Amino acid sequence: MKSLRLLSVLILSLWAEPGRGSPGLSSGGLREAAGSGRPGGPVLSHLRRRRSWVWNQFFVLEENTGDEPLYVGKLHSDMDKGDGQVMYHLSGEGAMSIFTINEQTGDIHAIKRLDREQQAYYTLRAQVRDRNSHLLLEPESQFIIKVQDVNDNAPKFLDGPYAARVPERSPVGTSVVTVVATDADDPTYGNSARLVYSILKGLPYFSVDPKTGVVRTALPDMDRETRDRYQLVIQAKDLLGHLGCLSGTTAVTVTLTDVNDNPPRFPRRSYQFTVPESVLVPSVVARIKAVDLDVGANAEVVYRILDGDGLGTFRILTDPNTQEGLVTLLKDLNFEHKSSYTLKIEASNQHVDTRFLLVGPFNDVTMVQLLVEDEDEPPVFSPSVSHMVVSEGDPIGTNVGSVSAQDPDGSSSSIRYSIDKKSDTGHFFDIDSISGTIRTSRFLDREIRVLHNITVIGTETLDQSQVASAVVLVSVTDVNDNPPSFAAEYWTSVCEDVQPGQIIETLSAVDPDDPENGHHFLFFLPAEAALNHSFTLRDNNDNTASVLMLHPGFLRQHRPVHLLPVVIADGGSPSLSSTNTLTISVCDCDLHGNQHLCSQDEPRRGGMGTGAAAILTGLLTFLGVVMVTAVIRSRRREPEMLDEEQDVQENIVCYDDEGGGEEDTEAFDMFALRHLNQVNLTGSSIDPETQKTRLLLEFIRERLQEVDLDPTAPPVDSLQTYALEGSGSTAQSLSSCSSMSSSEPEQNFSFLRAWGPRFRRLADLYGQGGGVASEHS
Repeated sequence: MKSLRLLSVLILSLWAEPGRGSPGLSSGGLREAAGSGRPGGPVLSHLRRRRSWVWNQFFVLEENTGDEPLYVGKLHSDMDKGDGQVMYHLSGEGAMSIFTINEQTGDIHAIKRLDREQQAYYTLRAQVRDRNSHLLLEPESQFIIKVQDVNDNAPKFLDGPYAARVPERSPVGTSVVTVVATDADDPTYGNSARLVYSILKGLPYFSVDPKTGVVRTALPDMDRETRDRYQLVIQAKDLLGHLGCLSGTTAVTVTLTDVNDNPPRFPRRSYQFTVPESVLVPSVVARIKAVDLDVGANAEVVYRILDGDGLGTFRILTDPNTQEGLVTLLKDLNFEHKSSYTLKIEASNQHVDTRFLLVGPFNDVTMVQLLVEDEDEPPVFSPSVSHMVVSEGDPIGTNVGSVSAQDPDGSSSSIRYSIDKKSDTGHFFDIDSISGTIRTSRFLDREIRVLHNITVIGTETLDQSQVASAVVLVSVTDVNDNPPSFAAEYWTSVCEDVQPGQIIETLSAVDPDDPENGHHFLFFLPAEAALNHSFTLRDNNDNTASVLMLHPGFLRQHRPVHLLPVVIADGGSPSLSSTNTLTISVCDCDLHGNQHLCSQDEPRRGGMGTGAAAILTGLLTFLGVVMVTAVIRSRRREPEMLDEEQDVQENIVCYDDEGGGEEDTEAFDMFALRHLNQVNLTGSSIDPETQKTRLLLEFIRERLQEVDLDPTAPPVDSLQTYALEGSGSTAQSLSSCSSMSSSEPEQNFSFLRAWGPRFRRLADLYGQGGGVASEHS
């Protein structure tokens, strides 16, 4: 700003110099003072270097419509002697694209049409150079070309069109909305951007302030019920509306909002309705409506019964959606007692505007007459819901209770009773059709169903279309008819080094019964289990019991699984009890008590569902029956064999050596197997056959010891499983599973000789007396 002010002073001083025929800029001496910026500081002065080039034009009009370039101004330097040795150059905004310069004369022209609204001024830089050396003859100078405005933009309403609301019956001069127009022309130059407002459409209801654009009401008592919307057109002109001005318009929609200036009115002075006496409480028996021309909250109507003989029998409510008065029933109607009712009903506004109370009362009254219509009514049960109690131990035919219904009509028809079959699908009850007495027809089980909800139907004998129903709730009380049992299938495990007194399992019980004072279970061991020196049972007196160890340590090899019977008794009268078995597995554990190896008989902890267990049990039972049947049939077809024959057939042992086929007649000595404790196999020299027999003896001894110590094993010394050949084989089965006892008749194998040379060896072994041809004797 300081440099611009200095430039202006310099231009004015040069214009005032004598000898200048036109405005221009010339070189001259100029002193410039500079302060130190502090009061009393030193003042330095120096002679400013003389500027040697000038220009004499700073403004250019926009929107030039001529075909020729528009002359802007001229650059001139005192170094220019007119001999063509000086060259002028122009740079900056729009240089050479909008503005061009003659290199020799310094004349500047605008070659494009300018728009002030797009850019109001341009900053350029001028240089003067030697034409030959292209060196600067003067320092570069900066100047501004300002675009001068013309009125080329019409006013615009940027926020239009407008929508406004004003209450009806507003006083004159109430402000509605303010419209604003803008003009892109220069507001600091002339009147191009000075606007005035006027209303083109909307008179005489509204007016607009010419300077501010505020739209106001111009008429009093505009009624929304007569007309609720007005369309206005507002105009804005620039140049203060003078000749040559430009203008723009916008639309304004004014909506009159409602005020409560209309009371509710009944279209009729009286109404009459017919009501059937069988209508149910709280049904709507009549609808009336008072008309209110207002809308919204101002049209909300409140109805009330002022007088009449039906004040306790009827009431009136307002429907919030339709603003109707709904007359509803409070008590049952009876034509025989009262045949008509009269009501005096008032309608009034819920919200009242005190400004309009002087117009008149804001309520209205009408009379409503209700005529009761006589109808044949169905029977009436008293009470409609009955509660009865029966014990699950009561015998069939026990009286549970009775129901009663009456015909409300004057005919007083008798009632016939029945039970709805859909409500008693199990046929647990029946009812006396005359007296209404309900009895049990089946034994009841509280554990299956505690409450029976049955429906009793009453039908008039004179008119069977008149039917009524009542609900009967029969509660089944409990008797002690179920013994308690384990709450779960308990299967626990202990380590071999378990310590005495250690709790290995806590037992709990469940009982389907529901005694009044709750369950009280008693846990104890039966007499035969009380002698068990391994475990003991402690009743915790809280419906649980703890299983404790008596002596330390177990040997899993001697007895991997222990079965502990536990008796659970309830506190009922009479007391019921059941014996449940706790399975205890002995496990091999590490030093930290982690179990690694338990009995193979332990079931999977994941368990299976009750349904899956039932299916599996049924399947196993079926397979067992099939196997037993097959064995019995096989025994009937085959004759009994002697002990010698059984010895030969039981001489089937799996070993690693490959068999020799039909030529292999060597086998283990069955005498040694039958006399395990009499055979001495010790010695320094043992042949291979004896070594095989010794290994088999050791294996059988270990198996016998395990079976003797296992209480769950079957009562046999050895369990051997052999595959059966199909029943279609002519040779039938050679397995020992079908062997008969020694008391059965001898089996004849003479038919083997007829089978050819391949069966000759078998014929030699079995063909003589059914025994084995001993090759070792």
